Amino acid sequence: MEPKDFLKNFDKRMKCVGRYAVLCGNSFDKKTWKEYGIETKDEQMNMLFTLLLYIMEYSLKEEDCTIDDIALFLEDISFEYYNRKISFDKSRDFARFMVEEVLGNAGNSMYFKVFRYETKSYGEVNIRYIDNKVVYQDGGVKRTSYFLTEEGYNMVLATMEMENNLKLTVHEMLFKLHLEKADYNKAVEDIKNVFGQLRKQSQKIQEAVHAVKRNALSYSIEEYRQLVEENISTVVETREKFNMHREFIEEKIKEFEEKEMNAQDFTAKEKENLNSLRVIGRYLTGTLDEHQKILGQHFDLKKLYDYELENYSNMTMVQRFPFRSGIYDKILKDAALLINADRILNPLFIGQTDKIFNPEKMLEFQKKLKKSEVPEEETQLDFDANAYNLEREQKHRERMKKYEDSVRVLMYELSERREMDLKDLSTQLSMESREKLIPTAQIFREIIIEFLTAGEIHLHALRKEQEGYLMDTSEGFVLNEMLLTVTEEAALKKINTIYIEPCEEVPPVYFKDVKDEQGNIKNIKCSNVKFRCEEGQ
Repeated sequence: MEPKDFLKNFDKRMKCVGRYAVLCGNSFDKKTWKEYGIETKDEQMNMLFTLLLYIMEYSLKEEDCTIDDIALFLEDISFEYYNRKISFDKSRDFARFMVEEVLGNAGNSMYFKVFRYETKSYGEVNIRYIDNKVVYQDGGVKRTSYFLTEEGYNMVLATMEMENNLKLTVHEMLFKLHLEKADYNKAVEDIKNVFGQLRKQSQKIQEAVHAVKRNALSYSIEEYRQLVEENISTVVETREKFNMHREFIEEKIKEFEEKEMNAQDFTAKEKENLNSLRVIGRYLTGTLDEHQKILGQHFDLKKLYDYELENYSNMTMVQRFPFRSGIYDKILKDAALLINADRILNPLFIGQTDKIFNPEKMLEFQKKLKKSEVPEEETQLDFDANAYNLEREQKHRERMKKYEDSVRVLMYELSERREMDLKDLSTQLSMESREKLIPTAQIFREIIIEFLTAGEIHLHALRKEQEGYLMDTSEGFVLNEMLLTVTEEAALKKINTIYIEPCEEVPPVYFKDVKDEQGNIKNIKCSNVKFRCEEGQ
């Protein structure tokens, strides 16, 4: 008997229910809540979803979210909104309790049984709200950062009570409607929701990649087909719309900026609208970048899935036999058979070694995870870990200094000329300035690519955004952070906006006697790029 139409895909519906059921089950029976002044189940749920929204905000911005960050947040909202004053140490314990014990289930896997009417049986679905990764902060200090999984995004975004396949379209429609009505505050929330949907799609592809790497056969063809269709529809149907939205927003920003400069009575409401438009512009740029990221991930997943399935199909053609009974037992009976052992071992060395295999790791000193109760004799090692780390940090600082010097030369030249291109720099710079501008061909290339990718940089907006919250310094080169550092100098602080565009019809520029990363001297050729800046307060 076929199940009723309304019971089809019942297991998918119950998976949505399971996200809440598992969370409630993990939370309601724990007495620890009372230690932090939370007495009722309602308060528990409100606090957990407050925390999930906080983690999602950091996940969307791809910023680190450590236990200390969460503890500071909990300390602030507990005092400001719930009238509960708790110390930072207690807030950190509270954060660990919610993250590790409730959301993480003390490290144990969480499952929910869903009934499948098509097969008349129960099946288990895995529920996981957050995941973590190791990050390095404050000069290489190892920390744990938390972020939402696909399940976490689904649960938080599903509180909007909307079907998954309609969310992106509906949010885009609402965004367009609010733009037409000039309700820019609501449009900001709409574009954030759109960006969250795209980030969730990206997270879903990443988790699919991990599943395929673990076991390609456990990832069904149907799951792969659905994900591919979602990826294509996400990129094809919405990219052109958001390009049009961005052009519209850019025009509106120009209108407001011109009115701000020329009108004497620029109202507070108009100023608020201008700020909202700038936020929308940044999110639209991030949305288009996310489209490109999803497209790249789509092709990476396709390539990986094809490769893994091909490997499995090749494995089925290999003839297998029991090593113990076929070889080991026979050699024990007749040791003279060892003379032919090379015929068995030779095939092990014919195939290409996997690229991720590192033979040096075989010879490394193995550290014990748990200290022995019996003290061992001290061993003198030739390798000094502290010296190695200090040397590595020193090299990193020197490399970042090269990036900074190169950007500083660009900014000083741009500040003096107001408009220039790479051809001007190749012929008019002194030898000392040119060496700072191009410390190596690779560093110079990376800086120019970052400028071209940005296209337009509003330093005033970046400074204002930096004032709003404490920004963690990135480990590698980030153009916006470097510009904020360099333009703090008095001579450069007047620069407000930088425009960068390629000069496609102009011949390429040549730089002679440039070093590469290995110290070799080369001549490099690159496309000409034009820089222009505007000054203001």
